[in-house]
Amino acid sequence: MQYTSAKLQFARHLRRESTDAERLLWFHLRDRRLGVKFRRQQPVGPFVVDFLSVEAMLIVELDGSQHDDAIDAGRTRFLERRGYRMLRFWNHDALVRTESVLEVILASVALTPTPLPEGEGLEHNPKLR
Repeated sequence: MQYTSAKLQFARHLRRESTDAERLLWFHLRDRRLGVKFRRQQPVGPFVVDFLSVEAMLIVELDGSQHDDAIDAGRTRFLERRGYRMLRFWNHDALVRTESVLEVILASVALTPTPLPEGEGLEHNPKLR
């Protein structure tokens, strides 16, 4: 999907103006520290999500004082319809219960199905057909 210059500028602005909770969580998510690549402040459709792992089809959102249940519910429905799994945490939890938050994220990453290596699976194994 192509994004407008304004959407990309907004994502860059959010990366520069990260909250303390976003900075702390990014430290733990970056560089494949949980086994998958995450991007931060990434455009997805009309939204910019806090953290996105395309390979795990996982979005992690941190909610603070601007949290609005109705808006977030619509956003979550939109993203889940596109195949993404959503995890939401409060900023406070990311700051003071960091290990617990990371355990939930890691468990979600571990649930990500991985494709079979080339030459395996039903279409390549007559015994399994």
